[in-house]
Amino acid sequence: MLVVSKTFGAHPRVISNSTSMKPFLIILFNFIGLGVFAQSYHYEQPETLNDGWESNNIRLLLKDTTILNQLFGQLYQGPNKLHSVLLVNNGKLVLEEYFNGASIDQPHDLRSATKSIRSMLLGIAMEKGFINSIDDSIFKYLEQRPTKNLDIRKEEITIRHLLTMSSGLDCNDWDKKSAGQEDKIYKKKDWVQYTLDLPMINDPGEISTYCSMGAVLLAEIIEQTSGMSIDMFADKYLFEPLRITNYTWGHTSNKEVISAGKRLYLTTRDFAKIGQLVLDKGKWNGKQIVSSEWVELSTTASAEITGMEYGLLWWNIPFTDGEKDIPSVVATGNGGQYLMIYPTLNLLAVFTGGAYNSEEDKLPFMIMNKALLPNLNY
Repeated sequence: MLVVSKTFGAHPRVISNSTSMKPFLIILFNFIGLGVFAQSYHYEQPETLNDGWESNNIRLLLKDTTILNQLFGQLYQGPNKLHSVLLVNNGKLVLEEYFNGASIDQPHDLRSATKSIRSMLLGIAMEKGFINSIDDSIFKYLEQRPTKNLDIRKEEITIRHLLTMSSGLDCNDWDKKSAGQEDKIYKKKDWVQYTLDLPMINDPGEISTYCSMGAVLLAEIIEQTSGMSIDMFADKYLFEPLRITNYTWGHTSNKEVISAGKRLYLTTRDFAKIGQLVLDKGKWNGKQIVSSEWVELSTTASAEITGMEYGLLWWNIPFTDGEKDIPSVVATGNGGQYLMIYPTLNLLAVFTGGAYNSEEDKLPFMIMNKALLPNLNY
């Protein structure tokens, strides 16, 4: 079986069980097969609120609710660093639980999962005519130009290269020696200029390395072409149609951060709406918010990063129900922020957590692979 383990920045890479299985995970999942006592848990169907979501009972989805009761009894007993778990099946909420002081109306720092939402915004920017093509040079839209490490290949960097993290710039968040590693850039005065001034170490499109600054450049392009800050653009074209109002943009840096560099804080329910957009090919309650063509293109693998399939700021991570592989589209963020979308099952899962830079942020993958996916009544 494949599980997902941590790399720098807590993004996914597939490795063997023996490497990633931690004692707390063994303890957590032993009870599923052995019937180990766990604290009492009583399932309650998610409440229907005035936020666009309807709910349904998870008992219609599962083969055996005993596993659910054991799992969440153990999770509530702890210890763990989960903040929320939410499941949506056939467009309806079927499970919603909060842990460790988190609550239904609390926006959560999505960290790098914000990148996948930036991909949605880029698709909208194209549909609105602000951007012509993802195969255009980024300098067709950016006002700033490189002033250092001048290289003709920089003119060949396209929007697509930023989306697939294959710009060729020396920008690798998972390599502390990289000049463009995100923590180094957070200390700089001008993030955009510093990124454009990075040396080229590959031809554009040749190799994909995980580069957060590429996503910042994409947000900057949306801002400069639309004349709107990224938060205003997102509010007008994405959040307002989705009835998302309880959100903020921020960053962990102590310095003043440009709007293009800020990350999203969303509630778990609102984060799930992004996943439902993917499942419904860009529609929310029958209204087309993002083009179906962009949803298909952006969520289909077109690159590889450390052996994992990568779309346009979306991961394609393999899951299993114990018998067969289940394809997925996933947004990931440091600490355990995950939007896991299973198109063939019409199912999505949302997890938030506080396991920053920790192996424990992979607990959601164990929950899905070991407990929930094998128990689906399909």
